[in-house]
Amino acid sequence: MISALLSVDPLLDGKLLWTPLIIVLVKVLIVFVVGLVATMLMVWFERKVIAGMQNRVGPNKAGPWGILQTLADGIKLFFKEDLLPERSDKFVFKLAPYLTLVPAFLAFAIIPLGGDFRDGKGGMVTMFGHQTRLQLADPPIGVLFALAISSIAVYGIMLAGWSSGSKYPLLGSVRATAQMVSYEAALGLSLGAVLLVSGTLSTAGIVNLQTSVGRWNIVATGFVPFFIFMIAATAEMNRPPFDLVEAEQELVGGFNTEYSSIRFALFFLAEFMNTITMSALIVTLFFGGPQPITIGNTTLDIPLLPNALEGTVWLLLKVLVFLYIYVWFRATLPRFRYDQLMDLGWKVLIPASLGWFMLLAAQRVGRDAGWDQIVVTLVSALVLIGGYALLQLAQKVSRSNREKDGASF
Repeated sequence: MISALLSVDPLLDGKLLWTPLIIVLVKVLIVFVVGLVATMLMVWFERKVIAGMQNRVGPNKAGPWGILQTLADGIKLFFKEDLLPERSDKFVFKLAPYLTLVPAFLAFAIIPLGGDFRDGKGGMVTMFGHQTRLQLADPPIGVLFALAISSIAVYGIMLAGWSSGSKYPLLGSVRATAQMVSYEAALGLSLGAVLLVSGTLSTAGIVNLQTSVGRWNIVATGFVPFFIFMIAATAEMNRPPFDLVEAEQELVGGFNTEYSSIRFALFFLAEFMNTITMSALIVTLFFGGPQPITIGNTTLDIPLLPNALEGTVWLLLKVLVFLYIYVWFRATLPRFRYDQLMDLGWKVLIPASLGWFMLLAAQRVGRDAGWDQIVVTLVSALVLIGGYALLQLAQKVSRSNREKDGASF
């Protein structure tokens, strides 16, 4: 059966009837519409918040509080002239924006958007007499699916720069490839800590285990994997201060320099959709997703709302916190130099995420074997400190050799 192979939705267990198929189609439509509307609002939110931080007004003409400004910009871009560079690869040039946008929507499909996770219900709700989850799909490889999809997005950026027939977009796309490869490793290793603690790849399963603040994965993994994941995700999305792929002072406009009209808008949508998707993924992995905030035996309930809908509200509030943080980053942090970007990825984040993963694994093995946890932690910490010292020594020797060769950094 389909559910036995993929377990994407309890609706698909048994015979495929019209009602379950209609429910699945409605969920597909809702996820698509929610993604588009959330992206439109995110653009407005970012412009408005940055304007406030810089003592400006921001959008205030189109609609109340300027909330329809993004829609007006989209309509304008849709009717602008669509240019095709003479020396471009026409087919790849047209395909690249979709390779960037589609993965953002696909990754959003595995995010639990609500549901009742209390009393062991696992996020299940009843719709028209059928049990289902408030997410499009919950495959048993859900987290790996998100990693794979996020990796595919780099192809859109790479092909956009390569197919433009111009050197500046090509440089921007090459930067994007190197950046994403560098930070993908740290992202995966920090995610490994969550999987080690949770014991499942299912996003609904990960949320189901985080029943209180003390059991949130940010606490269970010791905070370090969360900060590494946050930094690596920011670099993966090419958000400031890691937006080297579109450094206008160096590359005119980056990989999308030659794009105009609706194709440029697709890249724009993909960037903001990725921000929403990654924020929702961070909340799902580390902060309990749609689970309400529970401290001890006290649960913060939102009155007059059923538990399933209350989960959606909690998810929205948690995601808004991270969206604000990303906007804050853009408004305050200067762009990294390229060598600083690479150093942070390869010399700091990857060793730190690998070392912390090994520490958590050692503690877990020691606990299962009945060893003294204090001794296991101390020995593991000494090994990690020794490894860090050797890494610093190797970097010092390498830096000295570069200086002898006349390198400036």
